[in-house]
Amino acid sequence: MDLALVVLIQVLYAVASLVIVSAGLAVIFGMMKVINLAHGEFMMLGAYAVIAALKLGINLWIAMFIVAPIAVGLVGVVLERLVIRRLYGRMVDTMLATWGLSLLLVGIVTSVAGNTTAGVSAPLGSFSIGAYSVSGYTLVIIAVAVALSLAIRFVLTRTQLGLIARGTMQKPDMANALGISPSRVYSVTFAVGAALSGLAGGLLAPLTGVVPTMGAAFVAKAFITVIGGGPAILAGLIGASTLFGAINQLATFVTTPVLGEVALLVAAIVMLRLLPQGITGRFFKGSL
Repeated sequence: MDLALVVLIQVLYAVASLVIVSAGLAVIFGMMKVINLAHGEFMMLGAYAVIAALKLGINLWIAMFIVAPIAVGLVGVVLERLVIRRLYGRMVDTMLATWGLSLLLVGIVTSVAGNTTAGVSAPLGSFSIGAYSVSGYTLVIIAVAVALSLAIRFVLTRTQLGLIARGTMQKPDMANALGISPSRVYSVTFAVGAALSGLAGGLLAPLTGVVPTMGAAFVAKAFITVIGGGPAILAGLIGASTLFGAINQLATFVTTPVLGEVALLVAAIVMLRLLPQGITGRFFKGSL
C-alpha cells in the first residue's frame, strides 16, 4: 500500500512536470503558431533569474513565482518586438529565427555565468510514507500544475484579455476592424508564454542542475506534449501530459530513467501515427 501511494505521487509529479514545462509552449506554439525553439532557453533564463535573485537575498518562493516569470516575460517582449513580430505566419522562418535566438541566449549566459553547474536546494525537505521517503517539493509541483491549469482556463474563458487573445489569433483582420490592435495582442500573448516558460524554469531549478544548456533537456518533451495534445490548448496539454507522464514514470519505475524516456518517445510516435491530429483532434473536439 505504501509503495502504491509513492508510485501514485511520482506519476502525478511526472504529469505535473510536463504540464508546467509545456504550458508556455502551448501558448506560443498552440495559440500563436510560432515554432519557438528557444522555449528551453526561456526556461534556462528563468532558472538563472532564480539564482540571481537568491544572490541578492530575495526569498526563494518570491524568486520562483515572481522574479523568474517577470524577468523572462520582459525578455519575451523585447525579442517579440525585435525579431518575432516580423515573422508571424511564416512558421519555418520562426523556427529558424528562434533556433538562432536559442544559440544566442546560451552564448550570452555562458559568457556571463560560465559553464559551471549552479544549484538551488529544494525547499520543504521530505516526509515518510512507510519505509519510503518523498520530497515535499514534489507536492508543490503537483499543486502548481493544478493551479496553473485552472488559471489558464479562467483567463482564456472568463477574462476580456483571454477572449480578445483567442479571437485575435483566429481572426486578426476582424479584430483589427473592431479597433483591437493585433500586434499588441500578439506581443502580450508572447510575453505571457515566455513568462510561463520562465516560471517553469524557476520551479524546476531546485530539481535540476542549472547550466546554460539545460533547456535542451526540456524542449523536446514540451513539443511532444503540445503536438500530441492537438488543437485544444488546455485539454490537449492536460491529456498529453497525463498520457506521456504516466507512461514515462511507470516505465521508469519498472526499468530505468533512460528507458522511461524511450518509452515516452515511443508512445508519442505510436500515438501520432494513430492520431495524427493529436488527442483533441480526435477526442474532446471543441474543447478549450
